[in-house]
Amino acid sequence: MILNSLLRTFTKLSDRKGFHPIWTMRLLLLLGILGFSWAVELNTSNNSNGEGGSTHNVTGGSKSTRASPTRYNYAQALGLSILFFDAQRSGRLPANQPIPWRGDSAVNDGDHGHDLSGGWYDAGDHVKFNLPMAYSSWVLNWGFLKFTDAYNSAGQKNQMCDMVKWPLQYFLKCWIPSENTLYVQVGDGHADHSYWGSPENMHMNRPAFKVNPGCHGADVAGDTVSALASGSIVFKTICGDTNFANTLLSAAKSLYNFAKANRGKYSDCVSQARDFYGSSGDADELAAAAVWVSKASGDLGYLEDAKSLYPAGTAWGFNWNDKNVGAAILLYEATKDNRYKNDIDSFLHSYMPGGNVPMTPCGLSFRDQWGANRHAANAAFIAVVAAADGLSPDDYKKYAMSQINYILGDNKLHISYEIGFGNKYPKKPHHRGSSCLKSSQSCDPNSSGDNPNLLKGGLVGGPDQGDNYQDSRGDYVKNEVACDYNAGFQGALAGLSHFAIANALPAAPAPKC
Repeated sequence: MILNSLLRTFTKLSDRKGFHPIWTMRLLLLLGILGFSWAVELNTSNNSNGEGGSTHNVTGGSKSTRASPTRYNYAQALGLSILFFDAQRSGRLPANQPIPWRGDSAVNDGDHGHDLSGGWYDAGDHVKFNLPMAYSSWVLNWGFLKFTDAYNSAGQKNQMCDMVKWPLQYFLKCWIPSENTLYVQVGDGHADHSYWGSPENMHMNRPAFKVNPGCHGADVAGDTVSALASGSIVFKTICGDTNFANTLLSAAKSLYNFAKANRGKYSDCVSQARDFYGSSGDADELAAAAVWVSKASGDLGYLEDAKSLYPAGTAWGFNWNDKNVGAAILLYEATKDNRYKNDIDSFLHSYMPGGNVPMTPCGLSFRDQWGANRHAANAAFIAVVAAADGLSPDDYKKYAMSQINYILGDNKLHISYEIGFGNKYPKKPHHRGSSCLKSSQSCDPNSSGDNPNLLKGGLVGGPDQGDNYQDSRGDYVKNEVACDYNAGFQGALAGLSHFAIANALPAAPAPKC
């Protein structure tokens, strides 16, 4: 349009008497430059998904001539991931809810009149499991704090502030300091899993479960502390809500005291969680929690706690049950002590080529068959944080790229395992809300058709050890989604975007398939 307008103006001017030939030459030169720039921008926008992918209602990030080139559009993938968490919302939804197929649900969650509405549904089901929810919350906050420029560049800062606030508001409802009570789960997993329908049409009994001095749970309390304390920094330094930040920090401090005084695994007491998110210990959660409260409050006494609580050694993984290596990085950042650095390096070398974690033929670190993409993406997140802290930066950046690029398309099926990214992605994730229309009480999980609601941004479990995968709704090992699957994945996307923006990203590793 601009080019056509200038052409019309030039034609009118050239018809005037006294229009000097030198201006004709200058205008023609200007039109040529503008035409070339327009063509370049058009070509760039038409390929904003990395490999000629389709466009989405998510900004692809700002473009800079000094940015590192990337094989995939990490900024766009990041924006889609935010939408996944919005699709997981429980409770009464706000007017700016960006998911058109979602509505209010489970608005009466509570216990004897105490409101427990809100938070996120865990995965493809409708239980609110606070241990993985709190882990997801603080990992998302961590990536937001560490790589804020990636969210700003992608035009996603406000969306991220809105998204991360949702679980934090719920956690404030769950913690009752005056009663030394922390609610840790809403919904019975076994009963919930017998229902296949939209959350809006769910009307079953949803019991609430709690920990207190008679039912210890320092693990889930510790993760909730980390979510609240990291959230307080986010809202103080990024999202511009000091009052909310102060409320979060106050709750984090009192809950930390509760956790220290009530050591133990919550799933030893809350048996309804044992079959789904049984805990193996509480020291890693408490160590991470202590660092986060120290960072948020400036009180180094908490840091001393973290040092004494930290369970040293090479972590099996970084996930909802194992925060050891996350605590190691937080402690290294605070102390620069090489004993933490050694544990970080040992963890990452175990996942990288030549380590003891197997790799698929096409290059995915294969820690476990259940949510293989999740484990690889979480290792990639640890890698980008470590690289940002100056630890083997090029090697760790390349490793992170290899894992994230595999997930986004560098695999033998050339599929994006993030729903909605690119041209080829899962259409039948194991997810009730995505597969069922809220306007209908009838929903068949065995239907052969694609899910009617596109679950943008959801990261499915992923392939087997031979890189094989089928898009099957019934396969909850390879095709379910979950909040904890996306948390580290989104942080890794933010980290890679951060390095690309700074022109500090090495060349992408060549695909193995």
